[in-house]
Amino acid sequence: MSTSNGTERLTMAQALVKYIQVQYSERDGQRQRLIPGIFGIFGHGNVHTLSQALIEYGQNLPYYQSRHEQSMVHTAIGHAKATARRSTIACTSSIGPGATNMITGAATATIDRLPVLLLPADYYATRYQGPVLQQLEHPISGDVSVNDCFRPVSRFFDRISRPEQLLTALPEAMRVLTDPADTGAVTLCLPQDVQAHAYDYPAHFFEERVWRIERRMPDRQRIQDAVALLKAAQRPVIVAGGGVHYSEARDELQKFSQAFGIAVGETFAGKGAIQEESDLLLGGLGVTGTPCAAKIFRDADLVICVGTRMADFMTGSQSLYQNPDVKFIGISVCGHDAYKQGAVPILADAREALRELHQAAEAAGVKPNADYVQEVAAAKREWQQTVAEDIYVQHPGEPMSQAQVIGALNDTTKNGDVVVAAAGLPPGDLLKLWDATGGRGCHLEFGFSCMSYEIPASIGVRMAQQGGEVYVLIGDGTYLMNPAEIVTAVMEGLKITIVVCVNHGFQSIKGLQLGTVGQAFGNEFRRRDPKTNRLEGDDVSVDFKQNAESMGAKGWYVTTPDELCSALNEARGESGACVIAAEISRVRQPEASGVWWDVAPAEVSGDEAVQKNRAQYEKLRAERQRLHY
Repeated sequence: MSTSNGTERLTMAQALVKYIQVQYSERDGQRQRLIPGIFGIFGHGNVHTLSQALIEYGQNLPYYQSRHEQSMVHTAIGHAKATARRSTIACTSSIGPGATNMITGAATATIDRLPVLLLPADYYATRYQGPVLQQLEHPISGDVSVNDCFRPVSRFFDRISRPEQLLTALPEAMRVLTDPADTGAVTLCLPQDVQAHAYDYPAHFFEERVWRIERRMPDRQRIQDAVALLKAAQRPVIVAGGGVHYSEARDELQKFSQAFGIAVGETFAGKGAIQEESDLLLGGLGVTGTPCAAKIFRDADLVICVGTRMADFMTGSQSLYQNPDVKFIGISVCGHDAYKQGAVPILADAREALRELHQAAEAAGVKPNADYVQEVAAAKREWQQTVAEDIYVQHPGEPMSQAQVIGALNDTTKNGDVVVAAAGLPPGDLLKLWDATGGRGCHLEFGFSCMSYEIPASIGVRMAQQGGEVYVLIGDGTYLMNPAEIVTAVMEGLKITIVVCVNHGFQSIKGLQLGTVGQAFGNEFRRRDPKTNRLEGDDVSVDFKQNAESMGAKGWYVTTPDELCSALNEARGESGACVIAAEISRVRQPEASGVWWDVAPAEVSGDEAVQKNRAQYEKLRAERQRLHY
């Protein structure tokens, strides 16, 4: 309702809807909608106001219905990642379990530094009605609700207890969403009564606004400090993280690597950081990376960290870098990351930092170490031979391996295709084996390693990406946590292809369990054995093909690489959601990287296997683990 004094009288919910649909992001002159849609599940906390606001004022803010609140946040994360953090999707829930279901998604977004806007309903601010349905009554804090659980997993949190508070809360929310250093989950809690309260909002508040995503330039002295280290290095390496993708620095990274003969290893988020074949690209790095990357990185004398948090999988719990004189350079928009490992910090956009570092290194006369470049290429060739002659080979009497599943994907995918994975064995095997060159993409969520992320995230990727195929590689254990978003894909006509690796349980954790506990326990899909009262009886079989078909997807069941390739080719011709259940080996995995990971067996046990594992753990920890500062 317009008024004569340059204001518009709206409810808080109506103002929220009007505002977010006129916000834009811009980088390098390219403008797009910052929040092009909203996911939600309505309940008594938001149906009375937010749905009304969307009906009356949300013509340019499409509403998408999800099956679970956690899933819709994961969908927003997938969309944000696919758009290089330039766009995300809002998510609304009712108060109570609807809100707390979003907390895992919020943690995933904040840890991975990906923007999402969360709009959970909250208790009545007036308190006349309390306690209302699903309201938490805290014994010593009258203003606490379940939504306060969002505080530690949000980059910005606010509770809108008066409608005019939107005037300051929403601009700050947009700032955080578009700040490369601060971005993550933004949570605005919406009390049920306040959503319906009206206020005379300034009309200009609803004018289009563009939020520029800035490219921060590096400090010249830091560049010179880094060049000095590079000039002295004989065995330099690059850790390529997600920041390479978000800053669109892939070309600059490859040119820098080639010009100065620097080996490159990719993190989970950085997979595909170099998209053209190179003898210096060693693939995945760390605990589940390639053996050739581990071999070269172990003796590095200079480590250039580009857009990475240097988490324990990448450092081998601080055991990977064994050169006693190793030095680090940290390139990041976030000071917290740039200073890690005692690095020379370059607080800047990755693309701009690599450009300036490249120019300064050329001017300083930095040249590649020819012998080292040949050593890197030889290590890569050896690994490629192992992959071809052993890892992709069918072993007699065994089901096909998960590595062969990835080999089939490599053989059938094309330019523009993307694969999504998050937890269990798939992300590690993709890090090791997926060919991300030739325009093929890869979205690996391993910052939070969040099971059940994969299918909803692939929907977010598909919403952002019109061309190419979007594949999900997922274990059967993770699939069973949340297959219901297949219905969302069917409802919206969004084409995704899910490849379910059927190995009858959580084999990744079973493998870790065998290495620490010494025996398997509780990780496979088995019936309870009445003799032992443990889950070690007969297998429980699930028909994943039929399960998917019951939700509207096209299904296949395959047992060989040839059958899988045939199903993948058939799925490419389908227009809707597809699910391929692939029976795979429970035990065969690709060659390990040899990088240690700090997971401690029990210090005290009467079991000889545990005692042996503990002794080996203490030996390796003493030999390998060190801090860099």
